[in-house]
Amino acid sequence: MILKAIAVDDEPHALELLEVYVDKVPFLELHKTTTSPWEALKIIQEEDIDLLFLDIQMDELTGLQLLDISNKKCPVIITSAYQEYALDGYQYQVSDYLLKPYSFDRFLKAVNKVRSEALDKNNPVTKISTATNQPKASHIFVKGDAKNKFHQIKLADILYIEGLKNYVQFFCHKERIITLQNMKYLEENLPTNQFIRIHRSYIVNLDGIEKVEGHTIYINGQLLPIGQSYREGFYSVLQERGLKN
Repeated sequence: MILKAIAVDDEPHALELLEVYVDKVPFLELHKTTTSPWEALKIIQEEDIDLLFLDIQMDELTGLQLLDISNKKCPVIITSAYQEYALDGYQYQVSDYLLKPYSFDRFLKAVNKVRSEALDKNNPVTKISTATNQPKASHIFVKGDAKNKFHQIKLADILYIEGLKNYVQFFCHKERIITLQNMKYLEENLPTNQFIRIHRSYIVNLDGIEKVEGHTIYINGQLLPIGQSYREGFYSVLQERGLKN
């Protein structure tokens, strides 16, 4: 499958870098680059485009305004130097948000995601059968505060996990459990479709999030910070789940 893409950015050097990256990806074809959002809008509305690379801050028309007008005719990957627009972008259900300057590896991850979504859309039977074969864990056993002592915790009961110096705390709906487990182990072993690390000290249950405001998560009346190095991955997961603040 070849994805026919266009790119709009008011910085020519940003378009030049994008062209270099696209040339390295065999399933991408860069149909057009432009510094004019109006030209990009015309192409989106008149031609069959599979992917739009879109800058946010442009003088003639912002990227978000373009999305409003175009009614998102194709998948969008935002490319922006401004992290504060990430959540706004994901509210438009963009495929990914690349924060400039971004590496080729990060670019490749974004376009592979779009390609995977396109393949799933064209072959929904494969997607359903694959998902059906995945077992879903319902509990986790964690070390207690004594030898050979373990707690069985129902995953649905966990609101968030806080890592402290020598132990972690599970904040559940009805209780708090302190264990000798470590955060790295939990991050690697909890179901990634349900739990995500948002800070060096916090792992949260996505189902427990009440709202996101700025770089803060609200869970059960508690305010938890989103660490800078975890923000990109967290906002990407929000977009995948269709969550909005």
